[in-house]
Amino acid sequence: GVDLQVCTSENPTCCTRKMEERYHTAAKQDIQQVLQTSSAALKFLISRNAAAFQENFEMLIRLAENYTSTLFCSAYRDMAAEAAVHVQEFFTGIGLFLFGTDISPEEFVNRFFDTLFPVVYNHVINPGPTDISMEYAECLRAARRDIRPFGNIPRKAIGQMGRSLLPSRAFLQALNLGIEVINTTDHLHFSRECSRALLRMQYCPHCQALTLSKPCMGYCLNIIRGCLADVAEVDLHWRGYVQSLEELSGALSGAHGIEHVLLNFHSLVHDALVQARINGPQLSEQVNKICGPPVRKLKQSSGCSFDESKDNQGLKMFSRDSEQTLTKRRKEFISHLRLYRAFYGSLADQLCGNELAAADGLPCWNGEDVVRSYTHRVVGSGIKAQSANPEVKVKGTDPVISQIIDKLKHVIQV
Repeated sequence: GVDLQVCTSENPTCCTRKMEERYHTAAKQDIQQVLQTSSAALKFLISRNAAAFQENFEMLIRLAENYTSTLFCSAYRDMAAEAAVHVQEFFTGIGLFLFGTDISPEEFVNRFFDTLFPVVYNHVINPGPTDISMEYAECLRAARRDIRPFGNIPRKAIGQMGRSLLPSRAFLQALNLGIEVINTTDHLHFSRECSRALLRMQYCPHCQALTLSKPCMGYCLNIIRGCLADVAEVDLHWRGYVQSLEELSGALSGAHGIEHVLLNFHSLVHDALVQARINGPQLSEQVNKICGPPVRKLKQSSGCSFDESKDNQGLKMFSRDSEQTLTKRRKEFISHLRLYRAFYGSLADQLCGNELAAADGLPCWNGEDVVRSYTHRVVGSGIKAQSANPEVKVKGTDPVISQIIDKLKHVIQV
């Protein structure tokens, strides 16, 4: 045992250099394991809810699309087939935006009303025996924002969509960030200094045949607080993150909530169509000024391609109480998440208290011997406190942790 690097001792030893190396690897694996175990419930809570909310939003979009298609089928049957494409495109846009694509609600709301205008002109404002030509439809599409056939309804829709979709999108992104934070802290890269300290704490007693003695609480805290100094820095930002999620969750309910806005979008479309019909004669005049008299082509056969009956029961069930259910689910999630607010601040204490250290009053290992109690000073958590750590030298911050803190700060500003 002469050439041992870490488990050196006055007492006789039964370890070889090779055994010490094996123990070194084991100590690193142990701490990873303990970290992952301690965060497993939190990680499951967030990932399960992220998946559930995403699924709920998808159902909500499908349901809102069905309501809108049904409106065309029941009240404007002759243009339902043409409108269907635009309705579908609009709700696809909502999905893309919610799940993180870079498009603005203004963009897909405007596109919807732009593309709807030629269809409405053709069937409601100036219906004729034949359809308007592609070129004429294109002229109408381009002129929609000047002619304003739907009054202020597109603006209203843009406002509602922005207000309701942004918090929902931010909420989903924040949940995914939470998972990323935990994955990062679960797979920390420990410094050489730290892994040697872990080896001394957990396996050096084995070299003296002290396989049953556990480390003293103070000794364990010094080492784990030293090794997790970076992670403790996440604490403040994690608390802010939980707070932000709580605020975002609040912004998702009520009249500006996504459920309310999406499931009532069809009535906005209805109002827009009514407005176009009432102002038909003036609109026709304006169109003639900008696009000339209608140029027509042969009529396409059209009908209602949307079949309500084939849509599954799932949506019906979902719609009945979707608003209450989603709000309730969010509240439950937030109240569970709140329990983990101080997760990163108390991580070292948790690991030593639950897993690693000897119970109070029992003889324990202090890094050199089995003693009645640990006599060195016990340092606090976080990088600054480690300058006085008697067991581990801690160098600057881990860039991976700095990066994750940066992302957490970003959520907090949503």
